[in-house]
Amino acid sequence: MRVEDLMAEPLDRAAVLRWLRETDPERLDLLWKAADEVRRANLGDEVHLRGLIEASNYCVRKCGYCGIRLENRAIDRYRMTDDEMLDCARRAVVLKYGTVVIQAGEDYGLTRDGIANVVRRIKAETGLAVTLSLGERPDEDLIAWREAGADRYLLRFETSDPVLYERIHPARSGVSHPMDRFTILRRLRELGYEVGSGIMVGIPGQTWDTLATDLLTFRDYDLDMIGIGPYIPHPQTPLGIEPPVGDPDAQVPATEDLVLRCVALTRILCPEANIPSTTALATINRTSGREHGLQRGANIVMPNLTPPMYRVKYEIYPAKACIEETAEQCALCLHGRIRSIGRTFGSGQGARRRHHA
Repeated sequence: MRVEDLMAEPLDRAAVLRWLRETDPERLDLLWKAADEVRRANLGDEVHLRGLIEASNYCVRKCGYCGIRLENRAIDRYRMTDDEMLDCARRAVVLKYGTVVIQAGEDYGLTRDGIANVVRRIKAETGLAVTLSLGERPDEDLIAWREAGADRYLLRFETSDPVLYERIHPARSGVSHPMDRFTILRRLRELGYEVGSGIMVGIPGQTWDTLATDLLTFRDYDLDMIGIGPYIPHPQTPLGIEPPVGDPDAQVPATEDLVLRCVALTRILCPEANIPSTTALATINRTSGREHGLQRGANIVMPNLTPPMYRVKYEIYPAKACIEETAEQCALCLHGRIRSIGRTFGSGQGARRRHHA
């Protein structure tokens, strides 16, 4: 088979399933080349850097896989001030990033008005694009933040399997709005946000069929940003302590190779989307994980701007890559990695390019 033949095949459910379970190195090399060609044709060789601000590790959720879950009493909680977040945005300008991403647990101490104020200040002073990733928030919050100038919102649906979703996302305490992430994703689109979502690969209970549905869901929702990373167990979570027992042949492995297959297939399914080579991918392969992601369809990296004193406390999974580097050290490292694979640095905000009406 040639790359041209692969590209001519319809990428339906059956084909996605076959590629997800493909192990032949020569066929996989064709997949990598096809994804890279689709990325180059639609987005060019630019890699956009989006500075990450981990604003708080408080969370009202009890997600079974996440280290900052409400019931983890072993971590030291923090919440950045408005001025600290603004200082990170100023650093992003110096480092020539086009976007900052304000990420946190689902923390209602980060209030509607407080985040709106931070967004307004960042937009007024820096002109950067602002992405928010603050969990399932009420409609009033999403409206207020969009009106304040937020450009994008990230809300990972994690799995398209509703039974698995409920198993790994127990009900929250003291929060009454609906737990329907797909409804929220549609609402974000209505409000004018660029909309991002994503999944974990290999979470206990995930099957091959579910994973194929996840990838096809990206296309169905026409997402602007898509994050795909491996499930990394955390020892202070229910899934990290005692994962559910199931059929080992049905369970999807949380390997770098499978994550890369998902990235490549997603690039072909969603040719215009912005796809990061994730920190989680870099965590399971510190030597070349980021580069592999960029060579198999990704076009975004997210260097960390969070002050190191907070960064070590934002432990959604253990041993996360780059937690002890300064923002400047992180930027220098990523510049070297990007240059090493012959890619260039993106300028501007890196919004999704839409080639159709």
